Amino acid sequence: MKRAGLVLAFLLFVTGVPFANASELSRGVAAFKHRKYEVAATLLAPVADRGDAQAQAILCYLYTYGRGVPQNYAEAATWCLRAAAQGNAEGQYMLGLLYNKGQGVPEDFIQAHKWLNLAASRAAGPKREFSYRIRDSVASKMSPAQLSTARRLAVEWRPVREDRH
Repeated sequence: MKRAGLVLAFLLFVTGVPFANASELSRGVAAFKHRKYEVAATLLAPVADRGDAQAQAILCYLYTYGRGVPQNYAEAATWCLRAAAQGNAEGQYMLGLLYNKGQGVPEDFIQAHKWLNLAASRAAGPKREFSYRIRDSVASKMSPAQLSTARRLAVEWRPVREDRH
């Protein structure tokens, strides 16, 4: 009987049914970090849908690169935008990349620069330097007027929290 209980507990863990002592978010993030992308997507989708920016940013990544879910730029853009709007630096970075390439959103260097600039300002260490280099690469494709607009939009931007269900 003990063995049956252990097997059931293992199956519940693998299938993503939540335990009372572990949140879907923390288990989803752990699965993502261990490259168990299908498990991460399953655990994080309801959390992201309820408005968690970290879960949204991870789903953005998963859909952008087709990890654990089918690659879908439109779906990625939806999750990126929700995370970015709340101030999540990873979501802002990924959204900037999508705008730069026109993947899931129209190609828009002004929006790309704005989001990459915001992401860089919130990043730390090597991520910050890398983010600024990507932002500057986008800037090299822009006119002075476009660059001025992008910078103004970044300065005026304010996070908007989602209502949690």
